[in-house]
This record gives sequence, structure tokens and C-alpha cells, in this order.
Amino acid sequence: MIRGMTARRAWAWGSMTTTLLVLAACGGGGGNGAYFPPVGGGNQAPTVNQGKSGPKALVVEVDGLTHAALRDAIAQKKAAALEAFQVAPAWTGGANGTISQQRTTDSQGWATLITGTWVARHGVQWDTGDQRSDAKLAPSIFAIAKQNAAAGYKTASVTANPLYPALLGNEPGTVDAAFDCAGSDACVTERTSKLIDAGQDLIVAQYGAPAIAATASGLKSDAYQRAIADTSAAVGQLLARITQRKANDAKEDWLVIVTTGHGLDAFGASTGLQTLENKTIFIASNKPLAGLPGTGAAAPADTTLLQLASAADIAPTVLRHLGITPAATAYGWNGMALQGAASIREFAAKTGADKDNIELSWKLAGKADVPVQVLRDGKLVASLPAGSTTYADYVDATSDGSYRYVYTLAAGDTALALSAQIAFLKPVPLAPTLLNGLVNYYPLDTLPGVDAKAGASTLAPWAADADGGSLVADDGIRIRYRAKALRVDSRIANAGGTAGYRLMPTNDVTTDAATTAFTIGFWVRMDSICSQGVGNGSPIIGNKNYDSGASEGIAIGLFGSCELRFNTGAGGSTPRGEIKGIHYLSAGQWAYVAWVIDKAGQKMDAYAIDPVKGVQTGSLALTPALIAKLGGMKAGIGLNEDGTGLYYKRQASSPRGAMDFNEFAIWNRALTADEVASLYKAGAPLSTLTP
Repeated sequence: MIRGMTARRAWAWGSMTTTLLVLAACGGGGGNGAYFPPVGGGNQAPTVNQGKSGPKALVVEVDGLTHAALRDAIAQKKAAALEAFQVAPAWTGGANGTISQQRTTDSQGWATLITGTWVARHGVQWDTGDQRSDAKLAPSIFAIAKQNAAAGYKTASVTANPLYPALLGNEPGTVDAAFDCAGSDACVTERTSKLIDAGQDLIVAQYGAPAIAATASGLKSDAYQRAIADTSAAVGQLLARITQRKANDAKEDWLVIVTTGHGLDAFGASTGLQTLENKTIFIASNKPLAGLPGTGAAAPADTTLLQLASAADIAPTVLRHLGITPAATAYGWNGMALQGAASIREFAAKTGADKDNIELSWKLAGKADVPVQVLRDGKLVASLPAGSTTYADYVDATSDGSYRYVYTLAAGDTALALSAQIAFLKPVPLAPTLLNGLVNYYPLDTLPGVDAKAGASTLAPWAADADGGSLVADDGIRIRYRAKALRVDSRIANAGGTAGYRLMPTNDVTTDAATTAFTIGFWVRMDSICSQGVGNGSPIIGNKNYDSGASEGIAIGLFGSCELRFNTGAGGSTPRGEIKGIHYLSAGQWAYVAWVIDKAGQKMDAYAIDPVKGVQTGSLALTPALIAKLGGMKAGIGLNEDGTGLYYKRQASSPRGAMDFNEFAIWNRALTADEVASLYKAGAPLSTLTP
């Protein structure tokens, strides 16, 4: 900030002391930069045009002219030259907190104006005299215009701010005529007028008197108001030159855009900060542009400012007018052409929760019912349906590290690009051994659910006329593989009170004598308040009559505070086995639950891996009596029910509700702790393993 302010003040005071010398060098005279060459008389515009016909563009940047000051000047009839323009608020400075964020000072604003990019691409960091733009990262509009050799465009730059000429230093030969007016706005007007007369096709001119007046005297001063009026008069003379050319040749089609590099604070200072007053600029156009709000619109006083056009939109708008619109595969501008019927706004990128993907988001306006294409570094990665506003792009990298990409969105006739980076963490893979001993597996992405192990089991409501469940989004469980999950709602029962689901295996591992151990694992999500967690419990899964924990069989119950209890019972006077007070779920969050029962080893291990509460484990020794009665009712395993299908009918005090299940699987062996952990950490479906 200090360096930027020092440069501004040095320019301001220096220009005041050298005005007469500068004016003499430019062929002018008179006091303090207020001299403008007359349109008539000895400097009258030619009646025969030099140069070629066709599209032409003039971009005028006025340093120090705020959007609010321009609106006031137009309302007070002090900016007659711009009264017929479409004047709209816009923003600059990139997006706060991202790699596009840049200082709201002179050099950064100028670099964005001439490249259509933010600092991550144009590379200009500070307001220093030796700062140079990296042409390899972000070629200027002059360079791009010259690349269109067939059109033969002639380019020109005229600047008052001495910081700006150096920013073209890495692009020799791209500007046919460049003039450093060294602080004199009179020189800018004279040189630009001559360039218009000479038939230059693309001219960028820059004035600085309002910035000097704001720095020296403030935004409320008479000097600042005079500077605005004088600059408007100067722009009016440039427009008169253009009007004369159009009168000479009706085929000349001029786009004129007037803008400013950044806003000012309440004291007229350029602080470089990401405040709304500094980020607010304006774009004024002599042609209607679909991407701008209506003429005279006030600037938003909040972050909705970023829903409007940006400074980065000017370069692609000018180039489209000149007939230069690159294909999406070659699009590198951070702005969009404002002539487009569709508008893309608030294009943003952030690292996904798993650190292996970049989540892109945007908003569509105007003609929004168009398909959207997403490109990464010029290559198409996704074609999305009309109206899409999000996409997660998964990084294909072999190791952890920081990676940077350029994403391009194309919607209808509009495109814009965004630089994004990610601190990539390679995903934890599913343990390949998880296919070993897998006897039942339900991805639960479709209804009715089908066991991937063909013929190994069935999954259906307890009664044919009971609720068939529903599919819901499994967002949060499988970020990379977002699909569906099964919601079982015990509140929806048939006439007999039956609700819930039942998994009926062909070969029941709980009773099969040849199966010495088994594992049941699944993802589960309760509602946002765990409403079914009550004193007497609600069965999440079970093959027993859950009226009594001592009943034969197994069950996982949900109790108060979203607690899970893993229960085995043998009936009669045999003590039950239970793990409780250890495993808790976070309401409304996906957790992975696994229950490992080792018949031969006479023990059971219980796991609940929760995104908030972490890895929760518990173990318990089993007696031969408990092991002998693991089969329970021998009628299958209930989901949001017990082994009878009538638990909620009998237990009216247990509130009914919805439970979501996904990736329900049974193994005929004991999974290791590492295998269970990989199921959670990978967040990937078992179907991604090669059988």
C-alpha cells in the first residue's frame, strides 16, 4: 500500500511542476493540463478517412473517476459526453481470498484492463516503475489483435500515468504507436485525436487529472469536480472525431468504452485494499451490452457487487467487437465478452473436502437455459445440462502436492476462465482384500435394491403393501462417487402397522456352521436431531425380537444422544452381550458402522467412524451360548426394524422416523481394523474394486 501511494503522489506532484514542459512537448500550451486541442480550425478532423473501414475500438481509462462521482456528474449535466452511454457499476481486484485477488491500485487495474485477467495470470503485483507484465502468461489485447494478421489491425496506446508504458515492455512490436504523455492529459487528448484521424483500429487512452485532484484535494473539492468536467470534455472531443469518421464512412463501427482502474476511499486515496469502495468501478459503453445492468444503476453496497460485470470483461468485449473470439479450448481471459446473451458470474473454485478435487461453482444470468461445458487447461472435462451451476473436478495426480489449473466455462455464446489451485492429497484407496469373503453387497443406488452377488439375498419391505422406501442423495458420503442411498421411513406403515425393510440372505452367516466369523458393514445417516434415539431404543438393524435385549439374535440399537449399542442375546437367563456407552453418531451426518463377530475366537468388535466424533471402537468377549443363538428369528435382518418386522407396532413409545442406508455389505470373515478404516477413508463404493 505504501509503495502504491508513494507512486501516485510522486506522479501527482511531479506532473504539477512539469506541466508547461510536457505541454510544449505535446504541442500544446496553457495551464495545468486543462488545454485540449480544438476540433475545428487548424486541427479540424479530416473529411476523408485514413486507414481501413470496419470495426474499431477506443477504450478510455480515467484514473480517479469513481462510479458515484460519474453518476453525480451526469445527473448535474457536467459530463455531457457520457450522457448517452450505458453506464453501469462493475468491480475489480479479483475475488478476495483467492489466487485472483489483486491490489486495487493503478498498475494492477491497468494490467487487468489490457489483458482481461487477474494477477494470477498477468503477474503485476505492485505499483513500481520497474514492474513489467509477463506476456507469456497473459498477452495484452494489443498482442492478440496483432495475432489476427488477416485483419491487419493497427494498435495504439496513449497514457498519462508514467507507470503504464513499462507494462508493455515484454510485447515488442504489438503496439504500432505508443505515447507516454508523462502526466499531461492535454497530450493524451491531442495524441489520441491524431490516432483516431490516422485510422488506428484499437486505441487505449488513459487520463489522470481526476486522480491527481482527488489525491491533492479530496473527492468533495472543486478541483476534483473541475477535473471530471475537463476529462468529460476531452472524451467528448475524441467522440467528435469518431463521429466525423462515421460520417465519412458509414461502415466504420466504433465501440467506445470508458472505465476506471479502481475505486477510491472516502478521502480520495488509493489504498489497494479489498474494500467495496476500492473494488467498485464502472463500465460505460456507447453500445448496448447485454452483460451490463441498466443505465444509471447504483453500485451495490455489499458483496452482490461481484454479481455484476468486472474489469476483466472489457478486453474480451473489445476483442469480440473486432471479430476476435477464441474457441473455448484456447480461452484464457478471466472475463467474458459482454455482448453475449448468457452471462457467467461469480465463477469460483475451492478445494473439496477430500482434498482430491476442485469444486467449481458459478451463476448464470441472461439466457441461462444453455448447456455448460467445463474445460481444464484447454481440454473438455465435462458437458453439463442446461442451467448447471456446479461441477467437482477430480485431480488425477500421482502424489501429494500443490497443483494449479486454468478452468474455462462455456455457456452458449459466452466463456470465461479461472485460475485455481489445490493442495492435493492422494485419496486413500479401498483395501483390495475387501472383495475377499464378500457374500452380500447392496450399492443401494437404485430401487428395488439388488444384491451385486447375484442370487445371494433379497432386500424388500417386510410386507408387499408396506412402504417401498425412497432414494435420496448420498451427498457427503461418496464425494467422488455421488449417487443415491436408501431411505427407510418407519413412519410409513401398511394397514397392519408393518414398516421397515428386510434383507433375506440365501445363506445366513449368523447360522451357517461353516462360517467361523462374519462382518456386517454399512453407511448410515440419522435425521438432523436423531429423533429415534430414545430410552428403550430403536433398531437400526436386527434379526431378533428387540422387545428385550436378551432375546436371541443380534441388533444395533439407537438410543439417546445418538448412541449406538451393539447387542447379542441368547434368551432366558443367559446374560446378553452388549457394547454401549462408546459409539455415538453425529445427527444428520454419514457414518460408517461395522460389526465383526468372530465365532471361533469368541469375541466381537464394533466400529462407528463418524466425521465429527472420529473412530470409535469397542470389543467384547462372547460366550458359546451367545454364539449359538446369533441367528435370532432366522427371518432375515431388518433395516430400521427388528427381526419380526413389527417392532414399532408393538413399541408405540419408540418414535418412528427415517434412516438412510448405503453400501450395505456382509462378509463371511472378520474384517481387520485397517480394512474397516479404508472403507471410511476412501469413501468409495465397493463396486470400484475390480472383482
